[in-house]
Amino acid sequence: MADRLVIAVLGNRNSGKSTTWNTLFNATVKTGDYERPLYLNDAESVNVFLISGSPEERDIEVNKLLPDPLPKIVLCSTQYRADVQDTYNFFFRNGYEVIVQWLNPGYRDRDSYEDNLALQAFLLSKGATLQVRDATINPTLRVKELRQFILGWAKYRNLVRTKWPN
Repeated sequence: MADRLVIAVLGNRNSGKSTTWNTLFNATVKTGDYERPLYLNDAESVNVFLISGSPEERDIEVNKLLPDPLPKIVLCSTQYRADVQDTYNFFFRNGYEVIVQWLNPGYRDRDSYEDNLALQAFLLSKGATLQVRDATINPTLRVKELRQFILGWAKYRNLVRTKWPN
């Protein structure tokens, strides 16, 4: 059982990766230097580390964006291009359970596109969970899936903080 989780959103440029995180946090969010709380419902939250701009677009290795010690939960944008395998390999090597939501078609894509990089086979062969979602439609349902998954994963590992109503 993996003791770390990465939720990665994969897509072309302008596919809706940042929209996914903004919807998840109910605010405009950017990559920070520290973990931040992610509220999963009215009473429960977990600490997460967000990488909003993909390491591939920034031309920087993912490990240089992460704090030490490595966070338990990372939310990471990833760009659909060949070097994205380096980003995923970092997470696999460091004991992360890898969940990928591939935005295909992305928000700005005309249609869905073929996996010419064979990323599906790569990710599945490494044990990742892969969801393909249409980013041309409202992100609410796909973000709800992510929120529910994070809540279940974190609860099982006693990472959820609860605030009780006053």
